[in-house]
Amino acid sequence: MTQSAPILQTSLKNFSPQANELSVGDISISKIDKLTGSTPFYAYDRQLIINRVTQLLTSLPKQISVHYAIKANPYPSLVQLMAEHVSGFDVASKKEMLLAIQTGIPVNNISFAGPGKSVDDIEGAIIAGVTLHVESVGEIAKVEVAARALNLKANIAIRVNPKFELKSSGMKMSGGAKPFGIDEEEVPRVLKNLPLEYIKLRGFHIFAGSQNLNAKAIISAQQQTFALAQQLVALSTQVTGVKIDYLNIGGGFGVPYFANEQPLDVALIADNLQTLIQQYASLVDGLELILELGRYLVAEAGIYVCKVVDKKLSRGTTYLVCDGGLHHHLANSGNFGQVIRKNYPLAIGNKLNNKELEQVNIVGPLCTPLDILADKIQLPKANLGDYVVVFQSGAYGASASPKDFLSQPNLREILL
Repeated sequence: MTQSAPILQTSLKNFSPQANELSVGDISISKIDKLTGSTPFYAYDRQLIINRVTQLLTSLPKQISVHYAIKANPYPSLVQLMAEHVSGFDVASKKEMLLAIQTGIPVNNISFAGPGKSVDDIEGAIIAGVTLHVESVGEIAKVEVAARALNLKANIAIRVNPKFELKSSGMKMSGGAKPFGIDEEEVPRVLKNLPLEYIKLRGFHIFAGSQNLNAKAIISAQQQTFALAQQLVALSTQVTGVKIDYLNIGGGFGVPYFANEQPLDVALIADNLQTLIQQYASLVDGLELILELGRYLVAEAGIYVCKVVDKKLSRGTTYLVCDGGLHHHLANSGNFGQVIRKNYPLAIGNKLNNKELEQVNIVGPLCTPLDILADKIQLPKANLGDYVVVFQSGAYGASASPKDFLSQPNLREILL
């Protein structure tokens, strides 16, 4: 498989090559190697993250608040940086919640999502004052019991599983039977039975899918989201008498990873959101409209770097064996949702301008054939000690990988 050239060229430009070597935050990867102590490591460019958030906020209607989904990358220094540039956080565990709180961001701007929350999770969220995105009738009952025992009122938003789905998504999270959210048709019954003595209903969370590069599909889903939200808010006001102040419309913005993929046209989505805000002026009056994004904000600002430790020829195929692999970067190995494995954009990080190319398979150190970094890829000729760089690695990298698999050495992370 050949390189995804447009993505690679953009990545090389983003990471400011110095002569023949890649750099992050104006520090060459060989110096980052010395700084962190060894490979493998993830390096994140703070300025690329700031630029992405700033560009997004500039294009979006001013009524939209952007929240960062910490699950995309919970590296503490990165989360602290995000706290300075976004309006809030979405968390998916108590650990992430505590991390979010410690940034100093207002707890009213932190939401806690995910099915299967434990009693400990729920109690912690109630004590902290964050907003629980409740995913089932059973979870609402747990929230009531916990709030009653703590003699506190729990902030909740009902996560809705709409009948529509986000087409063209890498991961669909709505339409049909799903573990996420309360089915749209069940929400009226849930509203009638809310224990309002111990629960404050803030609003709704309508999230349809993720990793989408089709602006028209996202626009269609957002149009249906606003229409559904209008019905739910009207019904909620009628049934509970509560003034809704919160609508999380999800995100779904994708980034290109593979050949022939094009960046998402955010301008089209922003224009549509402005139209929807005007169309549903009475709905959005007094509502905080939240766009919840993770991958889109950080994926392209991170690289994964490992080192060639062996080079071998096996029956006509050249292998570069590296000190990092799927245990650090599961998504790149193809074992994190890909049906047919494709190569992420890669480079030999200290030989960017070398003209002598060779076709190689790049593998990690694990004793499994699943440990693949790249397959049949054309790269500058590499030797022992050279750096293999995997781009588009700022999201779902270290924390989404089985780092303890086969008891390999730990990796490093750094924000520069």
